[in-house]
Amino acid sequence: MRPLRIGLTLRILGVLVVLGVAVFPLYWMIVTALSSNSDLFAAKARLVPDFSHFGVFIDALAEGKALGWLRNSLVIAAGTTALSIALGIPLGYALSRFSFWGKAVVTVLLLFTQMLPEALMVVPLFSLFRRFGLLDSLGGLILVNSAFVLPIVALILKGAIDGIPRALEESARVDGARPLTVLTRINVPLIAPSIAATAVIAFFHAWNEYVFAVTFIFTPGKQPASVGIANFIGELGTPIQTVMAVAFMFTLPAVVFYLFAQRHVVAGMTAGAVKG
Repeated sequence: MRPLRIGLTLRILGVLVVLGVAVFPLYWMIVTALSSNSDLFAAKARLVPDFSHFGVFIDALAEGKALGWLRNSLVIAAGTTALSIALGIPLGYALSRFSFWGKAVVTVLLLFTQMLPEALMVVPLFSLFRRFGLLDSLGGLILVNSAFVLPIVALILKGAIDGIPRALEESARVDGARPLTVLTRINVPLIAPSIAATAVIAFFHAWNEYVFAVTFIFTPGKQPASVGIANFIGELGTPIQTVMAVAFMFTLPAVVFYLFAQRHVVAGMTAGAVKG
């Protein structure tokens, strides 16, 4: 009985350590945001937040910029997630179920795109966006983010569909189901965990993206939070408390989104790796 208690205690301690490592950055953002200037540069770091300085959060929201940045980030991330999933499902299904010339080449090219740095594509994409009038638009950012995340979404969903027995689809076709019906009524429900996992990947990619956002967006009111927070850094000084307050508000929606989706992430990634 004693070894069981020791094992349980060690597991609990391990969970607490991992939880502490994960939560501490968020806690430190709050402590820093609620600190005075003297506390920031004191020899002994302050570990308890001073809620008398809570006005920094109110000021950041009242100023209007922070809410606008968060709204833009949410629009970009949600649009990227929806578009990449909408295109990734049929692409993954085609790679899994159809045989066509150049299929192996397409798969290799999809993998190759994951090795291309975003900075390498800035100049050609800038020229392309200017030609089609996509500069300084959230829609343009949604398109470019979707293009970068679509390959990994399609490959994960391909792996998930590979694990579905073809007999299920054949039975549905015998009953008169059309290809689109087979995809939406049979495959999509079965790969729901993988769809959730790829949705998390797409959301976080767009939520944290900076290079394209700072290059293609010129109007301050259209900038996402990743660019807006960076703009706080100036030559004459940086309002550290304000930066931390906005950074915490920027991080919180992503954490909440992951907490709701995390139960599907491990199952989805595992399902996508059953077969190549």
